[in-house]
Parts: sequence; C-alpha cells; structure tokens
Amino acid sequence: MTRKQKRLAVILGGLAMLGVAAGLVLYALRDTIVFFYTPSEVVQKNVQPGTRMRLGGLVEKGSVTKADGAKVNFIITDMTKTMNVSYTGQLPDLFREGQGVVAEGSMDASGTFVADTVLAKHDEKYMPKDVADRLKAQGVWKGSAP
Repeated sequence: MTRKQKRLAVILGGLAMLGVAAGLVLYALRDTIVFFYTPSEVVQKNVQPGTRMRLGGLVEKGSVTKADGAKVNFIITDMTKTMNVSYTGQLPDLFREGQGVVAEGSMDASGTFVADTVLAKHDEKYMPKDVADRLKAQGVWKGSAP
C-alpha cells in the first residue's frame, strides 16, 4: 500500500466513524425532539394520535371549563382552526382567555390534545416567536415579539 492509499484509508475510516457517531446521536435524540404546530398545521399535516408536539395559539374566549379536581379543558385557536385541549394540573398564573399559550403533550384517539405542560406568556408584550409569526401572517397579532 502506498503512502497516498494509506492516507486515503485513514480519512475514509475517520469519516465512517464520524458518520456512525452522528447516526447514534440522532437515534438517541429521536424521542426528545418536539415540533411546534398551530391548530391549522395539525389539521393540515394530519398529525397522528400519540405524536408528541407543542401546540400554540390563543385561548379562545369562553372556552375554559374546570372539571373534577385540577382537570381543565379549553380551546386553542389560531383564528382559523381550533383544537380542544385537556390538562390536569395547576395552570400558570398568567393563563387567561384570549391570551397566548403553548401546550406540550400529544393527541389522543378522539382528537383532543392532552397536555402535560402549559406555558403562558409572562407579560403583555411577549408571545412565543413562532406563535407571533403565525398570528401576524394571518393578520391577528398586532404586538411585537422579541
């Protein structure tokens, strides 16, 4: 084997090892990647039940209902489509109807989004950038996002 062939073999071997390492990292992270969707995108992309995701939009006015104990049902809207959300736990203090919210969880078989985390905006000027961009595109959100 010539010197040039040895160098090529070392480079190809290194690239193969780097490829295997990248593949292992991606395989390990496959369950922790969570995508952000609005209700319209959930319908458009036909998200399957059990898929973990973040759902963002505005809490529809008059939609918040409290059930047994700490269970709360509400509707998230992007002013085009709506999605029913069920959450068990304590809601953030700033959670209100008509305000921005991001819920993390998954869809159940009936089409209800079962959230295990609910995040509300922290002041009057803040809304998650993805939610604000999508609401601005629809002409609904007038505020400024950082």
